Amino acid sequence: MNSLSKIALILTLLAAPAYPQTAELKLTLSEQFFDARLEAVFTKLEPPSVSIASAAGESIIEQASSGGPSESPACKEAVTLKKEIDGVRTAVRFRNGKIYAPIAFLGNYNPPLIGCIEFRGWAETDIDLVYDSNRKALVGNARVLNVNLSGTGGLGGELIARMVQNSIDSRINPIEIVSMDKLSFTVPVRDSGNLRMNALGIRHQVVDKAIDVYIKYEFQKAN
Repeated sequence: MNSLSKIALILTLLAAPAYPQTAELKLTLSEQFFDARLEAVFTKLEPPSVSIASAAGESIIEQASSGGPSESPACKEAVTLKKEIDGVRTAVRFRNGKIYAPIAFLGNYNPPLIGCIEFRGWAETDIDLVYDSNRKALVGNARVLNVNLSGTGGLGGELIARMVQNSIDSRINPIEIVSMDKLSFTVPVRDSGNLRMNALGIRHQVVDKAIDVYIKYEFQKAN
């Protein structure tokens, strides 16, 4: 083989594609998965509850009444998420590339001179998914579109709806979906050692009745 042939062979080998040491794994989270997760929350745990006596909530109340709010032990001013209210179930739904979440709730409000008011209803929300680089997680941010309220007897309905919306917008978000630090793991290889699968990145795609989460992995020798 002459010198020119040797050089051509070396250049061909250098240009040949190397076997990649990265791969992408697809994780599908269906509506049924979220239904089961919510069912477990409502049956095995205390229902999530957020206070409406926050600084933002107080400023809204003060605009409506110069007396200011007064919370008594028997009337905890809070919104509690419920499994179902007025025939509407708390759920996560995937439609047309978007995520919708009806959220059912119960709550109490103690306006000055009136006393404790119990209310209930449900909030129409959508959820935007983003990758939070600080948390290193795929998170959802719920945005309230509309609050459907009942049970107030016509007292302070608009005000309560605004407080409910503020509580959901500011105190539930962000909602962690998948955390990167929980996705990396070590795989033992018999008679060879351990292989580390490090999660490098994550992306998602909303499909009909599910969300596909794509996780990029790098393979390394574990120490």
